[in-house]
Amino acid sequence: MGALDAVLKALLPVSRAVDAGNAWIGKRVAWLILAAVVVSTVNAIVRKTFDTSSNSWLELQWVLFSVVFLLCSPWTLLANEHIRIDIVNNFFPKRVRDAVDVVGHIFFLLPLTIVMIVTGIPFFYRSFMINEQSGNAGGLPQWPAKSLVMIAFAMLLAQCLSELVKRLAVMRDLIPDPHASQTHPLEAEIEHIVEAIEKR
Repeated sequence: MGALDAVLKALLPVSRAVDAGNAWIGKRVAWLILAAVVVSTVNAIVRKTFDTSSNSWLELQWVLFSVVFLLCSPWTLLANEHIRIDIVNNFFPKRVRDAVDVVGHIFFLLPLTIVMIVTGIPFFYRSFMINEQSGNAGGLPQWPAKSLVMIAFAMLLAQCLSELVKRLAVMRDLIPDPHASQTHPLEAEIEHIVEAIEKR
């Protein structure tokens, strides 16, 4: 066993812990979509019925959506549901697809997350120090929403490193591919439609 294999084996438990943490957070944060829908609906009803509204309720919708979008992104990466050109990707042999994932993570996703964390910390800190408020009357404080940038990209950085460890471990035949048996949602939908037609 080479040095790389030993390092990967040592890092796999850390990778599993990162996966578990991001999945736990993502599954719970996703429920905020329901909260955003409720807030939006109630706000619309109140505005139409009583001809009144509040900027804080409007901004709360945006914040809830931002929380879901940002804090669920590591879970999306974990579930292998992130955007890629699947039509082109599926033409490649598995080893090439694995190599493309590794290169993409190292040279694109990893630098992006680091830049966003480095720039996101002062972005949040300045807002927090002046207790920045919304520019709209009755709006929400701005610094809690701005903290989401550094938090989300820190989580995404951890997930990116986890995916790198797992992908390299798969390429070294240390673990089975966790996505080998995964069915693409579009393929699953087509199979479902075909089954429904055959039953008729």
